[in-house]
Formats: sequence, structure tokens, C-alpha cells
Amino acid sequence: MDEYLFLSTVNNIEEGKKIGRVLLEEKLAACVNIVQNLCSIYDWKGEIEEENEHLLLIKTTGEKRQKLIQKIIEIHSYEEPEVIGLRIEDGSESYLKWINEVLK
Repeated sequence: MDEYLFLSTVNNIEEGKKIGRVLLEEKLAACVNIVQNLCSIYDWKGEIEEENEHLLLIKTTGEKRQKLIQKIIEIHSYEEPEVIGLRIEDGSESYLKWINEVLK
């Protein structure tokens, strides 16, 4: 199996829910968790910025990852959205199997 966890931030919960629903409806993700209220400090165009954001934890398969990346970039409100994928090296076999079954 080949599963991934993607991270993406949004500036409001409504956008996070919208992105999550689109990814599930289009079978690009099996699950999207929204972690609310984190502080992001980053360099943007030479300025240090600080924003309250929300983090999306997106579970998908290797087969779906490129389409997932493109879809997030397409529908996200940010000029340069965070879309970072981490290959899942280990985990509950039954949960990883579930991800694959959902995304068939």
C-alpha cells in the first residue's frame, strides 16, 4: 500500500470545510481533519507575517496525490497554498486498508 498525509493551511474554517468536502466528493481524499486555531509565522515577499490559521490533515493514496495537489491549488484562496505530502511509513493496517478501499 502507498498512503500519504498531506498538510495544508487555510485562513478560515469555512474554506477548510469547502476544500475537505471537494476532496472527498471527488474521491481524492478518504478523510480530512481540521485542526483549528494555530499561529503561523512565515516570510512572505520579504516581510515576516503572523496569522491565525487552521491546519488540514488530508489522508490519501499515492495514486491520488498529484490530482489532490492540483485540486487544492485550483480551489484554494491563497496565492501560494501550502500543500505538503508525507508518505505514511507505518500505521494501523486496518486504517490504511480503509483509506485504499474508500479511494478505489
